[in-house]
Amino acid sequence: MAVRWVPALVVAALWWWAVLRVVLVPGQTGFVEGAMVAGGWGLSLLPVHVASEPRAGSGSTRASRRRRSDG
Repeated sequence: MAVRWVPALVVAALWWWAVLRVVLVPGQTGFVEGAMVAGGWGLSLLPVHVASEPRAGSGSTRASRRRRSDG
């Protein structure tokens, strides 16, 4: 389980490093820091906007039961 967390923590630490550099010393930052900050911010929006619909045979959730009972 720790094997999955190590890369995530490394990427998070690099992203925060880039954010702090962009905020604290904007004149010395380059393309790499800007790309890391923009990419990380963009990825943070992904789970909100990309959500799969539950499949018909995959069990039911409260929302899907409500939809079926309304219609």
